[in-house]
Amino acid sequence: MHPGAPNAQWAFPDVGNPFPDTGVGSRDNTVGNRQVILIVEDDADLRRVWRLALQLEGFGVEEAGDGIMALRRLDNHPPDLVVLDLGLPALGGLSVQQEIAAHAVTRDIPIVIVTGSPDDLSNVDVSCVLRKPIGPEQLIATVRRCLRSSVSTTATSRRSQST
Repeated sequence: MHPGAPNAQWAFPDVGNPFPDTGVGSRDNTVGNRQVILIVEDDADLRRVWRLALQLEGFGVEEAGDGIMALRRLDNHPPDLVVLDLGLPALGGLSVQQEIAAHAVTRDIPIVIVTGSPDDLSNVDVSCVLRKPIGPEQLIATVRRCLRSSVSTTATSRRSQST
């Protein structure tokens, strides 16, 4: 674990930032108060399209090409939302989702599942599910909707906890 990193203990070993001195994977690279989206997708071309679309809409973007790298990013700087492909190498998307949900530091981060699978995902606790293929406009609209939904849910939860 690196200094300043949240104290999450992942079930998978060695998920620290592989670039601790470069700033890669760090929210400190964003400008101003932008919301940061973590894209977890093994298709580099698709990741690039989504990154550019989100950046053009004013979001800060971090990327991970597999589940292990996603947990590294989450461990060092939890994003405001995760766009998560289910079919990932090294560690599948459902395992990543379960790890996110299992830790207090990350459990309230909204997750948008993106999948090409026709499987029923109604039992998976995520904010939104998108079925591939999706265009950048659909991704942006879903990210915005899930972020708005997350903010209102968090505010309601905080109010009920304080009374």
